[in-house]
Amino acid sequence: MNPVTRTAGIVVIGAGHAGSTLVIELRKLGYEGSVLLLGDEGRVPYQRPPLSKTYLMGASTTEQLTLLSAERMRDLNIEFLADDTVDSIDRTAQTVRLVSGLEISYGQLALTTGGRNRPMSMPGADASNVLPLRTLADADRLRPFWLPGKKLVVIGGGFIGLEAAASANKAGLHITLLEASPHVLSRVTVPEVSRFFERTHRESGVDIRTGAQVTQISHGGQYSEVVLKDGSRLLADCVLTGIGMVPNVELAQEGGLHCDNGIFVDEFARTSDPSIVAAGDCTNHPSAYAGRRLRLESVQNAVDQSRVAAATLVGQRRPYNVVPWFWSDQYDQKFQAVGLSIGYDEKIVRGDLQSRSFSVCYLSAGRLIAVDSVNRVQDHMQARKLIAEKALLDKPRLADVAQKLSDCVS
Repeated sequence: MNPVTRTAGIVVIGAGHAGSTLVIELRKLGYEGSVLLLGDEGRVPYQRPPLSKTYLMGASTTEQLTLLSAERMRDLNIEFLADDTVDSIDRTAQTVRLVSGLEISYGQLALTTGGRNRPMSMPGADASNVLPLRTLADADRLRPFWLPGKKLVVIGGGFIGLEAAASANKAGLHITLLEASPHVLSRVTVPEVSRFFERTHRESGVDIRTGAQVTQISHGGQYSEVVLKDGSRLLADCVLTGIGMVPNVELAQEGGLHCDNGIFVDEFARTSDPSIVAAGDCTNHPSAYAGRRLRLESVQNAVDQSRVAAATLVGQRRPYNVVPWFWSDQYDQKFQAVGLSIGYDEKIVRGDLQSRSFSVCYLSAGRLIAVDSVNRVQDHMQARKLIAEKALLDKPRLADVAQKLSDCVS
């Protein structure tokens, strides 16, 4: 074995939202030991949400995406390795080995490894113009296609697919969006809200096809051809895939940590190894709100859970019990969701689902458990507090859009 060539009090693997927040939080909490942040994209940490929106449109630069600059890391005395990949973790020796051969000895370790795009397995999916969208490098490969008149086929009707379709539409592309489920956003909301977004995109000129199953992608000449199970064929300059995310748990698994749909952590972000914490998209954590374990893919979860992990590393105990929330910007619609719209026994609409301003409130035994809002920011902000408080609501007042959500407590 090569000798250890570097040591750090705390090593953080993964330089996304979770890793960046974690190292900043360590310093806020007064940790004075050495901190080493490991990334593998060759650049400082950056924000991912703008990639599908302003960055593809050319309305924001890489500098404007910066989440944690080199200058800020120097000020915080955080060492950063930007372009090396972790090969393995030796928990017994408490070392991390990088692909370059460098070994790093750690006192404590944080895994903020995030996730990666779920690959498509059909024939033709490996072509150079069939592209995912998760990283800045992905977006850079897509940008040459973001030109008026280009034909774009989007596979997947989740947030990434819909946001990219809205961005491409504004740029003048011809877009067909394919979703295998009966509705877009089927994993995160109810059919009524799904239909609102389908209608919005169709009215803007996007050809949305639900229940559409892709069987292969063929290539040749100027265009690629996306072939559907029903025999339909769609010409495309570019195919964007957005069919979900796979958590990056391989390092943890190979290191012997407990994993099942993510790295298992407790309410303090501790893994099955007491010297290792984990946070963000890669984790499976207990949720007091949901009454079960969850793996969440959101900036909110990455940021809030990494703060809990940082507190654990410095000897504090702050249970992670935040109500999950997330958002999506499409055209002039800001969709905000708080809580999870599952397990409800009643839903009440505030406003008009045919308009561009409404909220759908989900109740269980009269208690507010989730709210989906479109262009109703005040409802969203008040719902976050009411759901955390397990508030019982007065249903007639709740349905009256003139009433503030916070005034509907019974």
